[in-house]
Amino acid sequence: MVFSRLLMRLGVVLGLGAAAAQAAYTIQDSYDNTNFFDGFEFFDLPDPTNGFVKYLGAVEANALSLAGYANGGVYLGVDFNTTNPVGGRSSVRVSSKKTYNEALIIADIAHQPAAACGSWPAFWTVGQNWPNNGEIDIIEGVNLATNTTYTLHTGPSCTFSQGDCNAPGTGNIGCGTSSGDTQTLADGFNEIGGGIFALEWTSSAINIFFFPRTGDIPQDIAAGQPDPSTWGSPSTSFSGSGCDIPSHFKDHQIVFDTTFCGDWAGKVFSSDPVCGAKASTCEDYVSNNPSAFKDTYWLINSVKVYSDSATNSTTKRGTSTFKPRRFTA
Repeated sequence: MVFSRLLMRLGVVLGLGAAAAQAAYTIQDSYDNTNFFDGFEFFDLPDPTNGFVKYLGAVEANALSLAGYANGGVYLGVDFNTTNPVGGRSSVRVSSKKTYNEALIIADIAHQPAAACGSWPAFWTVGQNWPNNGEIDIIEGVNLATNTTYTLHTGPSCTFSQGDCNAPGTGNIGCGTSSGDTQTLADGFNEIGGGIFALEWTSSAINIFFFPRTGDIPQDIAAGQPDPSTWGSPSTSFSGSGCDIPSHFKDHQIVFDTTFCGDWAGKVFSSDPVCGAKASTCEDYVSNNPSAFKDTYWLINSVKVYSDSATNSTTKRGTSTFKPRRFTA
């Protein structure tokens, strides 16, 4: 996300690899509709992925009801009223003020941005000095995609069964695999009332779990005592001797964003038979069809970060006095 993606990342599931060792996790941070914006900051610079988007700061986004506490959760939306927006369609991108290492991150999400031509939403973690400190994409898809793509991006010398995470030598494509589950993304996710994604990042494995709202969500998650060793196989596991995880993944912020077009959604827009028939370019469609993005929003119940060690330090990045108004979306 902090770089140009040239191609849709592809991968195959060749095995789950070694499971992370059992650990006793304790709560480190909890973000919800009482404090989320105390712990997250807004990115309001030009989109590094060259999207047709204008990221707004906290005050403007809240005033326009694009970010705040709404409908019982944390709302992060986009402008669905303006035709031909100057500089791109307004949206938000937020990052945690703290950075994390080898954590268990559990996100309870009620709604993801709906499938829409031109859209590119994502929930991910990333370190500075990209790609050398790594990126972990947990939820990501473009246009009318129906499955999330789990992908890692790193510097050189990090390979898993899913591929070379520095591919094609720049990290732009990375190593990844489709979830193969339509309940993990967009409309399929929203139809079941959402669900829970968990990222277990240890020194030996990066595991991603998904629990649909209508399925069997582990009771230990609700109890605040998560134990991934009892959850069964993850949706995907990145592990093995081909990558020294601690040296390739460091000091990650947690990020939610929605951009449009750009280096992925824009690149493949015309190759989608449905989207390609709607407009000559991705930018033309996004610019002239604001109502198509009414359901392009995140509604987050909570994000909780757990640690199995007091040595997993965090660094807080600045403070903010922003106090968002509540609204109904």
